[in-house]
Amino acid sequence: MMSPWLAKGKRVHCRNIEVSTFECDDQRIVVEGFLREERFQNSYLITGDVKPPGVFHHMIVRLLVNHHTLVIEDVAVEMPTVPRDECLETVTSLEQIKGLSITKGFTAKVKQIAGGNKGCSHLVELLLAMAPAAIQGFASFRSRKPQGFDRSQAGLVIAFLVDTCRPWRKGGPLAEKHQELLSK
Repeated sequence: MMSPWLAKGKRVHCRNIEVSTFECDDQRIVVEGFLREERFQNSYLITGDVKPPGVFHHMIVRLLVNHHTLVIEDVAVEMPTVPRDECLETVTSLEQIKGLSITKGFTAKVKQIAGGNKGCSHLVELLLAMAPAAIQGFASFRSRKPQGFDRSQAGLVIAFLVDTCRPWRKGGPLAEKHQELLSK
């Protein structure tokens, strides 16, 4: 259905998040995420300062992920553009995610580790957008060649997907079909 309130005015803001997955070696993939935020008009801050149009957030997160276990083995963060120098204090706020598995509970653990005043909301948002993309990247990486059924890999994927959306709801046809594969 077409929206009755189509955008007609000048563009004022844009936030883009892009996530890509790359081969690394036989054990790992690299998941790379970019968050880029731009204003297209002057911004008048409550301090009276005027910020000109342009990019005010540009952040990069790279994860080294074991493609057998979905465990994050390493993380690297870059912050080429931030609105304030104080933002750079959060560049190491994701270090504690090393060792986490991208599976159920990942979002809550990330928020506990780096959410609120412990980190940067933009880095957390980017990382949380990267998790489901990492699962898709993992699946794309694994499906490049025909493979035999791997129960542990299938279990990881199913555990991640169940209850992420209506088609993958617990007890639904997709979840049940894949659970049957695991029980054989």
